[in-house]
Amino acid sequence: MASRGHRKQRWCVQQLTPLMEGPDFGMENQDGNKKESSWEIIREWFGMERSVPPGGSSFSSSPPLYGSGNVSPAKMQDLRLLLGVLGCPLAPIPISNKPISHLHIKDIPIETSAAYYIIQQYLAATGCSKQQTCAKNMYTSGVVKLIRCETEISSGKSVRTMGSRSGENGCFVMWQMSPGMWSLELSVAGNKVVAGSDGNIAWRHTPWLGTHAAKGPQRPLRRIIQGLDPKSTASLFAKAQCLGEKRIGDDDCFVLKVAADRAAVMERNEGPAEVIRHVLYGYFSQKSGLLIYMEDSHLTRVHSTENDTVYWETTIGSSIGDYRDVDGVLIAHQGRTVATVFRFGETSMHHSRTRMEEIWRIHDVVFNVPGLSYHSFIPPADIFDTEQKLVSP
Repeated sequence: MASRGHRKQRWCVQQLTPLMEGPDFGMENQDGNKKESSWEIIREWFGMERSVPPGGSSFSSSPPLYGSGNVSPAKMQDLRLLLGVLGCPLAPIPISNKPISHLHIKDIPIETSAAYYIIQQYLAATGCSKQQTCAKNMYTSGVVKLIRCETEISSGKSVRTMGSRSGENGCFVMWQMSPGMWSLELSVAGNKVVAGSDGNIAWRHTPWLGTHAAKGPQRPLRRIIQGLDPKSTASLFAKAQCLGEKRIGDDDCFVLKVAADRAAVMERNEGPAEVIRHVLYGYFSQKSGLLIYMEDSHLTRVHSTENDTVYWETTIGSSIGDYRDVDGVLIAHQGRTVATVFRFGETSMHHSRTRMEEIWRIHDVVFNVPGLSYHSFIPPADIFDTEQKLVSP
């Protein structure tokens, strides 16, 4: 398997900051040396944006991506942002290892009991309720198109927009063993993001940042719960609250909400970055019972050395559709994701809003792949050495 081959590599190690689930701008300087704080780079990135004249490029000094060829520096930096936000984000909370049991409605809030019955309808609609045995594992392959970001920068009364809507095509393969073992390889424009989890540690490797381990509780890959694995999705929303109803397109939907608790959120804090909240909303069609839209919101507060505070809010909304039968289970085969990264300060008039898109389509889904075992999900050896900043090849 491809994931086994990665264990032989010696990768750069650095802790995964909360913003790794949002933008992660260039972490290397022109000499290829690692910088200590990704937040310093982010501030520099937005400082360059504000100083660029209309029509100019804000990325002329950006370091190159691997395999970038003749791609312009601006497009390369946009691609980093796209892969950082949309490549392999994680859900807010862990998936319960326990099967969803019958709910005793006595002394249970109506919001919780309503969510329970909506999830039961979802399992029935996808065909999971009829499955006598669970699939041992799953293989998925598909294609993606990442559409480059547009950034709106506001400074007081003036607002200007930068960027273009050109896109890059790519593909991905993913393996999963229920509930928490997964491996993902995503390749776009000659740049590959590799991520995985062995059920205890979630990690990610990018060409420009090396290998990182996610802090906090073990959480599932967002791609898995957006229509690819209905049982994992149901487990994630097992303790959800029903907020009511909302219309999405032509569908009237029930809205379910799950959120990371305060203790879990605090575990993900790192240095000057403090995660404030991470919330996930699922929109289940009243007509079909299927999940057709999902949105999560992730807010981080960053304290700088200049005693100013900057907030980063990343919102990712995914339309999910084209459900097809695969061995008796309805699996979503296409969708569209729109992500927005909003940066603002407590006192500053300056703020920016960056928008990006992903269009994805599933080509193949196979359950119970022969030979796939937990050995296929072992993290790179270097990920266990959190004290080591850089590992020589």
